Amino acid sequence: MIRIVIFGNSGSGKSTLAAKLSRESALAHLDLDTLAWEPVSPPVRCTLAKSREAINYFTDNNENWIIEGCYSDLLEFVLKKATKVIYLCLPIEHCVENAKSRQWEPHKYESKEAQDANLNMLITWIRQYESRNDTFSKTAHEQLFNQFNGPKVRFSSNEQLA
Repeated sequence: MIRIVIFGNSGSGKSTLAAKLSRESALAHLDLDTLAWEPVSPPVRCTLAKSREAINYFTDNNENWIIEGCYSDLLEFVLKKATKVIYLCLPIEHCVENAKSRQWEPHKYESKEAQDANLNMLITWIRQYESRNDTFSKTAHEQLFNQFNGPKVRFSSNEQLA
């Protein structure tokens, strides 16, 4: 059984790594961005109960999986089910560069132009990672990593991920 949880800052490479591992090992892949937000503008987070229900549906219907996101509050729901944790703790500027060069994410944005229009806000968000004190923060991710007792790895550069 393979059940991997990947987390880290925005732009750290979570989705890219998850997609690669999913392809290589035939793992079902869940990007928490797809269930954490209500489909409204401006964005509003779904309730934790609604997100948890969707996560449980995914884990109940897939024996082998990979779940990725920056939502510590949601990842706590699956941490006990995970067989491995990967924490992408890259330097802020690596995350910024990754965000600037990311491919269009059609499951998140209606067009590449819409994604690019959000880039400045995303870069500001990425740069606040170490100073924020919320579920998306470095502090929350460190706590998540430290509480997991199984196999785990921390990557701190793009070179390590390659």
